[in-house]
Amino acid sequence: MKPADAYVDARPNRNIPAFQVGDTVRVHAIVVEGDRRRTQAFEGVVIRIRKGAVNASFTVRRVSHGVGIERVFPYFSPLVEKVDVTRVARVRRAKLYYLRDRVGKAARLKPGSRARFESLTNRPYVEQEEVDVLASEPEEEELMEEAVVEAEGETAEAEATSEEAPAEQAPAADEAPAEEPAAEEAPATDEKPAE
Repeated sequence: MKPADAYVDARPNRNIPAFQVGDTVRVHAIVVEGDRRRTQAFEGVVIRIRKGAVNASFTVRRVSHGVGIERVFPYFSPLVEKVDVTRVARVRRAKLYYLRDRVGKAARLKPGSRARFESLTNRPYVEQEEVDVLASEPEEEELMEEAVVEAEGETAEAEATSEEAPAEQAPAADEAPAEEPAAEEAPATDEKPAE
């Protein structure tokens, strides 16, 4: 039996930073309701990261109105629009399932390093990366502009020469020559011409 990634062309979502278990994240997920699509934010603590090829996912937990809610988001899903890291924490476990039994202050986590938080939050997203790549390559832009100017100059020259060329051109070999109108014939009438 082939693995799942043999059937699926999985590309990692570049809008998901390299957060860790214990970090508080805001996941912007696309929700499809009938024929409408909208983006919904879900903010909570990452309690589990499951590695794997196509099956990689992370679980986010939050407490809403006294009820714990957990959602699992696949890393390779196109429905995960982006993930923002709002807080980093320092934990000593890979899975934080013990938070399910804790409430209030007992569920607090120790703050993580400021440097790691800044490295996760200053990461540009896909659109910004593409803009930066285009801006960092001025030589290619200049070459493209020169090529466009040259092409415009050539088209202008071609138009000028086509205007100066004679309007009548020889017919192509496969085209039949146009019939010339015959000499004007006298209109057919019953009257005889006067002599």
